[in-house]
Amino acid sequence: MRLLLDTHIYLWSVTDDAKLTKAARKLILEAEEVFVSSASIWEASIKAGLGKLDADVDLLVSEIEASGFIELPVRAVHAALVRSLPDIHRDPFDRLLVAQAMAEPLRLVTVDGHLSAYTDLVIKV
Repeated sequence: MRLLLDTHIYLWSVTDDAKLTKAARKLILEAEEVFVSSASIWEASIKAGLGKLDADVDLLVSEIEASGFIELPVRAVHAALVRSLPDIHRDPFDRLLVAQAMAEPLRLVTVDGHLSAYTDLVIKV
């Protein structure tokens, strides 16, 4: 299985946070490939800059490769696909991650149950 980690799942993975469930850990360990979107780094960078997230963004960047994950750049096809998504979720980063999962295709691992309404590619953990 090829996975795309939602931003909070990636953050919890890097920090070994107890919020990362056993089910999520198992999915990550057993996956063929695990992707982290550049949009997740962008989101973390914005939130850290606003003081809404305590995160070392440089560490998040370096941990993609160090963790054996693969960076998924935001491509034009991803951005264009956002336009066709129904208005279920307003967060632009989550909408972009859904679009990336659909375009590649990848299974999006998240705790956000609202994202499951977009596609069966979403795995809520």
